[in-house]
Amino acid sequence: MSTQIDQLIQALNASPENQTLLALVLATCLSEKAMVEASTLISRDDLSFRFDDHDHQLTLAKLCNALSLPEHVIDWTESETPELMFELAVAQKALGNEKEARQLYLDAIAANPTLEDPDNWGASTPREREVSSLGTKLTVISNDDTDDTEMRRLLEPDQKRVVFDDVGGLESVKQQIRKRIITPFEKPTLYLKFKKRVGGGILLYGPPGCGKTLLARATAGECRADFFNVAISDVLDMYLGESERKLHALFENARQHKPAVLFFDEIEALAGKRQYTREATASKLVSQFLAEMDSMSSKNEGMLLMGATNVPWAIDPAFRRPGRFERVMFIPPPDREARAAILAIHISGRPHESGIDMSSLASKTSGYSGADLEQLVENASDLAIEASIEQRKEVEISQAHLFQSLRDVKPTTLEWLATARNYARYANEAGQYDDVLEFLKKHGK
Repeated sequence: MSTQIDQLIQALNASPENQTLLALVLATCLSEKAMVEASTLISRDDLSFRFDDHDHQLTLAKLCNALSLPEHVIDWTESETPELMFELAVAQKALGNEKEARQLYLDAIAANPTLEDPDNWGASTPREREVSSLGTKLTVISNDDTDDTEMRRLLEPDQKRVVFDDVGGLESVKQQIRKRIITPFEKPTLYLKFKKRVGGGILLYGPPGCGKTLLARATAGECRADFFNVAISDVLDMYLGESERKLHALFENARQHKPAVLFFDEIEALAGKRQYTREATASKLVSQFLAEMDSMSSKNEGMLLMGATNVPWAIDPAFRRPGRFERVMFIPPPDREARAAILAIHISGRPHESGIDMSSLASKTSGYSGADLEQLVENASDLAIEASIEQRKEVEISQAHLFQSLRDVKPTTLEWLATARNYARYANEAGQYDDVLEFLKKHGK
């Protein structure tokens, strides 16, 4: 027995009705792992262990569970805090009440996630059940005969609707899309009178992580059209003719779901310049793509084709012919107001302190892409989680966490802008990169 515990117990023997002193003795036994002394105290009839204070109850519950006295935890503890619920769950489990113990555990970690203990309770938590209910995205398994079942799965439209309010910044680009794309979808009769097609193609280009894919999804959401997000792996196939067949099936399925938006990300892999490839199969795929895009032969009216690329200079020039990708839009890194909006979107729904100055943070993130800003919030979340685990309570994301994260996350758009500047200055045929030059001039990059 340590000298401190010995002195405290002697004081308690002189004043056994002193609940505050009893709580102090129990807390000292717990901190010093003096289980023999704690067991002797708990067995005494002259002491009362019914504490009103929840912290004192928690100390007693932890000692009783450590001493394998679950019945005392049930008798002396009220489940009014997550920590007490957790100790009650441990006690109920020791008594064999698995169902009641499980529910107490789930309620406890729902209120305080830092209590999660998969080693002793398994991995089935509310969060993991939520994630598992979302399902896992399957990938295409290439073979020499892509059957109809695989194609139906591949061509299932994305059900989640995203709108422009979910996209931070890019107001000028949104305005162009509303005028040139969304309005024709909303008023097709008016455009038909003027012999204007509803649909067509739009190519989005810019630095990686600046919202091209999200903007395409939002465009589909604003048009109330089915959105088909095509990955390169969904098209490319090692077997002769299969890539062309898959590409044709994608277009045919989209035509059957008009109005529809068919979106190709990293489109340069499917639409690269033919003079730079020695493989006949790649050239055939480009020719098939061009044929599918031609509205006269493929009946693409009412269908919007969108592509995104980080390297517009690698796209075959035939794709820019009117009737194909007739609209080309530069998606720049977000400006200060947009960065503040993006940060607010990404921190929304996470535990965070009120009054965080997003404008101040945005002023220090010039050149950051939307993906960079998301990573900034992710890193700040990690810092808050680490603090929560250390303090055994939920710690909200603070401005200090965000600024600390800023030291580790660097902008990723600068290299792209340097490359784009060279193309805009020396290979700007027909002014196709004027938007890049204007952006560089405005921001002094």
